[in-house]
Amino acid sequence: MQLSNLDGVLLIDKAPGMTSHDVVAMVRRALNTKKVGHCGTLDPLATGLLIVVIGRGTKIQDLLMSEDKEYVGTMTLGAMTDSQDADGQVTETRPVPELAPKQIEAAFAKFDGDFYQMPPMVSAIKQGGVPLYKLARQGKTVEREPRFVHVFAHEIKQIALPEIEFRVVCSKGFYVRTYAFDIGNELGCGAHLKTLRRTKSGKFNLERSVTVDDLRTKTAAELTEKIISLPEVSRMRGA
Repeated sequence: MQLSNLDGVLLIDKAPGMTSHDVVAMVRRALNTKKVGHCGTLDPLATGLLIVVIGRGTKIQDLLMSEDKEYVGTMTLGAMTDSQDADGQVTETRPVPELAPKQIEAAFAKFDGDFYQMPPMVSAIKQGGVPLYKLARQGKTVEREPRFVHVFAHEIKQIALPEIEFRVVCSKGFYVRTYAFDIGNELGCGAHLKTLRRTKSGKFNLERSVTVDDLRTKTAAELTEKIISLPEVSRMRGA
């Protein structure tokens, strides 16, 4: 693939502490191209799969963004934060009872299939053209519209109270930190999301991803070899 004609998908394993926009900026610099976008925001706390579209790949951005996603994460029971994750300020603490695995499984099971999820105030959703997180920083809370979401599968990977490690396969627009918050409420002690890693999005996973360090150290030619061409993307998706 010639550097002058970059079209396709680059899979990035996002590092913690950076925004999805930061990754896009790094790709632009590394490949010396402006036409770059991403498919599905990852919060700064989160790591894992970020699909970056380049050149004519930006035309299928919405299509790729709409596909199901898989995450693994850890929630911490007994503490709630204003952002619903570990990056926020603790707003309330409660004692964590001795919970049996069956009680925890029952709480997770309540959030299987179709349901409505209330987006958090600390989110990129816009109201009146202003992202909610900017309003939240001003101490404001506004009415939000619940979102219709779907959980296709979940797995409780480990219980080591107050922490629970889990896996969830979910629809577009799903907030995993709100999932943790809601399960914590269901268990009566509250919770926040401690860690999060996206492992799949549609037909893509981390196997062919490049790291943030690769973006810093590899040449444009080396990175170009990692770009998945649009015909291959089409074949992978069965289109």
